[in-house]
Amino acid sequence: MEHCIFCKIAAGQIPAHVVFEDEDLLAFKDINPAAPVHLLVIPKRHLDTLSDVGAEHTALLGKMLALAPRLAAEHGVAVTTNADGKRSGGYKTLINTGPNGGQEVYHLHMHVYGGERPWRGLGT
Repeated sequence: MEHCIFCKIAAGQIPAHVVFEDEDLLAFKDINPAAPVHLLVIPKRHLDTLSDVGAEHTALLGKMLALAPRLAAEHGVAVTTNADGKRSGGYKTLINTGPNGGQEVYHLHMHVYGGERPWRGLGT
């Protein structure tokens, strides 16, 4: 898609602070973060919204979700458990879909938010 900003980022035409890349996915820091850790995970292949995926995209979606814990760990927001079994840390994943879902860029993407909780209400 020639006018899609995320396609241009995936193609290297627009710079981004990339934190992960493979043949299918790209993850980068959001330029207007809503949390101390705010990453975006996109498929390199253009899909407008989550509503545009089908059964043939199951592996891609699974790969996107499986990447979230890895990115959270690498950015210091993974869930940890202390010796008493108490959990701390954590992160939120969010996929906005369509105008009523808050989607602003029409290229499927998943937000990974983490850190202190001033962002608590995001996606609730």
